[in-house]
Amino acid sequence: MTIKLGVIADDFTGAADIASFMVQSGWQVIQLLRVPDENTLVPDDVDAIVISLKSRSCPADEAIEKSLKSCQWLRHKVGCQQLFFKYCSTFDSTSEGNIGPVMDALMDELQTDISLICPALPVNGRTVVHGDLFVNGRLLNESGMQIHPVTPMKDSNLLRLIEQQSKGLAGLVDLDCVRQGKTAIRYRLNALRQNNIRYAVVDTMIMEDLLSIAQATSDMVLVTGGSGLGAAIASLHTGQVLAVSTIGSIPRTKGRKSVIFSGSCSAVTNKQVIEYKKIAPAISLNVEECINNAEYASQLTDWAMQQPEGGLAPMLYATQSPELLSLIQQQYGAKASKAVEHVFAEIARKLGQQGFNTFIVAGGETSAQVVQSLGIHQFSIGALIAPGVPWVCSLQNDCWLALKSGNFGEEDFFLHAQKTFYE
Repeated sequence: MTIKLGVIADDFTGAADIASFMVQSGWQVIQLLRVPDENTLVPDDVDAIVISLKSRSCPADEAIEKSLKSCQWLRHKVGCQQLFFKYCSTFDSTSEGNIGPVMDALMDELQTDISLICPALPVNGRTVVHGDLFVNGRLLNESGMQIHPVTPMKDSNLLRLIEQQSKGLAGLVDLDCVRQGKTAIRYRLNALRQNNIRYAVVDTMIMEDLLSIAQATSDMVLVTGGSGLGAAIASLHTGQVLAVSTIGSIPRTKGRKSVIFSGSCSAVTNKQVIEYKKIAPAISLNVEECINNAEYASQLTDWAMQQPEGGLAPMLYATQSPELLSLIQQQYGAKASKAVEHVFAEIARKLGQQGFNTFIVAGGETSAQVVQSLGIHQFSIGALIAPGVPWVCSLQNDCWLALKSGNFGEEDFFLHAQKTFYE
């Protein structure tokens, strides 16, 4: 089987996100959880390989190095026909990057002179109109993302956002052009290229718009965007309808030992935590204890293990309201989030040693810490819990995870995830 697409994702939840959409569109996909090297097994029975990097908020030179190594492996070791740089559908970054610097490095490596900017995921309410990114009908900078603790988004205009953090000019492929189909899109991209435009922001209102974009860019060696475009590319190859289905494996009921970690402070996750606390055991992480108490992770592990078996999974959460999050940031600064993620990682490692085999995790940074602490290197992609959130299973053992981006899922997500394997 020819590997058609190699994906470089800038965080773990985003990697699972695009992998799940491609699976639902009929592809066989494998997810790698670290930068591959000469010893990494090259699968021969998949359509796409997704590499999960923790590169969204690390230093730019580190993000570039990891992305280029992944690119070279996919291109030369695996022979991928097309490469895809996957970032969040809310374009999470700062004025310094890392989306722009990584994109520039990949473009230079692959000797391409124009790149697509296509984060839209309409099925989850992410749309682009006149170059502005909307979340559920609200401008990005008014959607709650403006108070993100790591990558606060103060602007909604993708043309301005990419130009601030990269080395070229941006142009627009507007919705009228997209609706005219692949020929019109290709003509517009060529016109932008001739005017030395380096980044082409593409308007997208509905999932079907992405099919035209995928058709128009099928000959581009590098595309960039969100999981919606990944789904469209897979659908283009398989001929399947671009839709969210429920195919795929789920954790078996017998022998489940489950826990929930919530590190995201998004508005959606706040609602999900509030709802779940009403029906299940839950404990909030204390930031000062995370920073100063070396035994805190052990104490929280003991708490989780003391909860009744057979009931709903206990939840440990650092999710806070915008007001409390602001106070925490003022008091502790960046060390707060680092300490919290370290504690989550330690709890995951300790619970894994005690036989816990099902981890439901909210937040990209938290997901990365949990996966790395469990020592997992490769995932298979299972059934969807919600659009963009699949069950994933370690290829090393029977450890299942749900890695949820902060803004994904309905209010009952944590309960619904468990219902998928208990019903």
